[in-house]
Amino acid sequence: MPSDALTRIAEALERLAPPAHPAPEFSGAEAFVWHTNPDRLDPVAKVSRVALELLVGVNRSRDTLFENTLHFAKGLPANNALLWGARGMGKSSLVKAVHAAVRARGLDLKLVELAREDLPSVGRLLKHLQAAPARFVLFCDDLSFSHDDQHYKSLKAVLDGGIEGRPENVVLYATSNRRHLMPRDMIENERSSAINPSEAVEEKVSLSDRFGLWLGFHPCSQDEYLAMIDGYCAAYGVQVAADVLRAEAIEWQATRGARSGRVAWQFFTDLAARQGVALA
Repeated sequence: MPSDALTRIAEALERLAPPAHPAPEFSGAEAFVWHTNPDRLDPVAKVSRVALELLVGVNRSRDTLFENTLHFAKGLPANNALLWGARGMGKSSLVKAVHAAVRARGLDLKLVELAREDLPSVGRLLKHLQAAPARFVLFCDDLSFSHDDQHYKSLKAVLDGGIEGRPENVVLYATSNRRHLMPRDMIENERSSAINPSEAVEEKVSLSDRFGLWLGFHPCSQDEYLAMIDGYCAAYGVQVAADVLRAEAIEWQATRGARSGRVAWQFFTDLAARQGVALA
């Protein structure tokens, strides 16, 4: 076969399966995002986060996750953690805030974000991390599975580690609105329709049992909602009369039909803009 034909074939194969990017220089950033096609870890110049002390109403979960992360960063045993519960109550914010708080102790802990749809590639990612001279929190946000979703099997590579075991320098933190990572109606449907009901859902439901820490997040009270806003005002120097602030905050959550940390931050963002305060 002529050499030019071989060259064209080789170039076509490279386009179909481009080579993976080399492992990044981990000392150049504190956080990375995993992408595939091709496999690569992109450094994050600035992590979007709030300070740990501004997360109100989640004190027990905050303290538990911080201690677990601190132990891990020091090379001590630590558990994988599942943060589950109400939307907008700071699950993702807590993971990022704890990461920053541990780094503030002088510990070189890295944060790596893994998208749910990229779970099948987690084995390749773990090999990158295992070979690196650092410790990593592998973060998977908004994790859940449907009845025909096979991605949960890939997650076991992190939780159980197979014959090799989970890399000693990696711990997994995941957030989900569902305690068992799958809808309750789907659990009940499979139990009622399967030939062997217990086995039909055991594999998926037991996946959440593989997390050593379960941290629950529940809807906040009005007092907690207002305390969140007071904390933001104090942190960013926004000064508003207490009665006016309370009335506007309550009206805002009423129009949203919900109270949560996310709603509190959205109200404060609007308030800061009206007061001419930039949120750096």
